[in-house]
This record gives sequence, C-alpha cells and structure tokens, in this order.
Amino acid sequence: MANGTSQAVIPKLTKDNYDNWSIQMRALLGAQDVMDVVEDGYAEPASKEAEIALKDEEKTTLRVERKKDFKARSIIYQGLDEAMFEIIASAKTSKEI
Repeated sequence: MANGTSQAVIPKLTKDNYDNWSIQMRALLGAQDVMDVVEDGYAEPASKEAEIALKDEEKTTLRVERKKDFKARSIIYQGLDEAMFEIIASAKTSKEI
C-alpha cells in the first residue's frame, strides 16, 4: 500500500538543458522549502567565538538555516554529473552554486 509520498526524479544538468533543468530544480527546491536559502543565503557567524556568543534563539535559527542549506546542496548535487560537479565543488553554500 502506498504511503502518500513519492521520490522526486532529479533531472541531470547537461550542456543543452539548463533552462528546463533550472525550472525543474526551482520547483523541487521550492517544494522542499529550501529555495529561500538558495536565493538569499544565510549569515554564518564570523568566528567560532561569535557563534558561541549567539543567543539560544539565534543558535536555533542558524542550525535550521544550515540544515536547509545542506538539503539544498544535496538536491543540487544529485542533479549534476561528475564534470558539472567539479565546476561547483568548491562552493561552500547553496547560494554560491
């Protein structure tokens, strides 16, 4: 019996399909509620000391934003072949990709 969930098929980016790929990826990232972190990024503390000094609410927000960024990068990575991945491998956030 189906449980009501399905796995999204993530399209692979090629040299010829960027327009269609980007539309599909935007829809997928939006459906996963991570498009905001891809478009806007998030603020990392300047240092470990600055992170330690954050208030509990700020730490929670940072943890949520980091998790969203990891999720977004994971989705994007799945849509790339090895050659395309090599191009973006040094990006530290989904916004940088």
